[in-house]
Amino acid sequence: MNTLSNVGTRRGEANPPSVSLTPDTIPEVKSTKTGVSVGYVPNAEKRWYVFRATYGREDKAADILIEDGTFAYVAKRYTRKSVNNKQEKVLEFLIPSLLFAYTTPQKAEEYVKHTSALSFLSYYYDHTVFNPDGTNPPLLIPRREMENFILATCNHSEHLMSVDESQCRFKGGETVRVIKGTFMGVVGRVVRIAGQQRILVSLPNVGLIATAYVPSAFLEVVGK
Repeated sequence: MNTLSNVGTRRGEANPPSVSLTPDTIPEVKSTKTGVSVGYVPNAEKRWYVFRATYGREDKAADILIEDGTFAYVAKRYTRKSVNNKQEKVLEFLIPSLLFAYTTPQKAEEYVKHTSALSFLSYYYDHTVFNPDGTNPPLLIPRREMENFILATCNHSEHLMSVDESQCRFKGGETVRVIKGTFMGVVGRVVRIAGQQRILVSLPNVGLIATAYVPSAFLEVVGK
């Protein structure tokens, strides 16, 4: 997936309008190893961090964080693959190597630098911002944008796509909200990709995700 800097959901703006979400809209996360689950609860002391896990260990990292009580999210979608000569739907990573964690700065530092079981985990840095010493800080995703991203991807639709802006044909400058169907509540811009009308969701400084087809009757304009 191509990394895009300062991609907006409105022309010339870095952030979309407020997303109408409530905490119970976001599904709880569960460890694949132990079944431990963690619910999402907004907290003024926590931030959405982006971590990079090497060699396909996104799920392993998420399991460790979840078992420690941290809400960790890995975006996935179903894809059809041949398994034992049969076509089956299997889950694949939508944004390979990246996972997202809602935690405090102290816990984030602990996971990256002081947890031996997570030696393969590192920060995903914000290359648009510089510290006084010239280094880049860890990338933080605004809460509303992250909630919108989770809402758009938690259904694991096989028609979700990570895209580059050059693949998109924008239909006007409106920002819309999906009011019916699988993607209800998602906010983004209307685009045409691969011959279908979809909603484009931006994750700042990470990239763009397009939903499956959404009919116009399922949309309401919320901004321009």
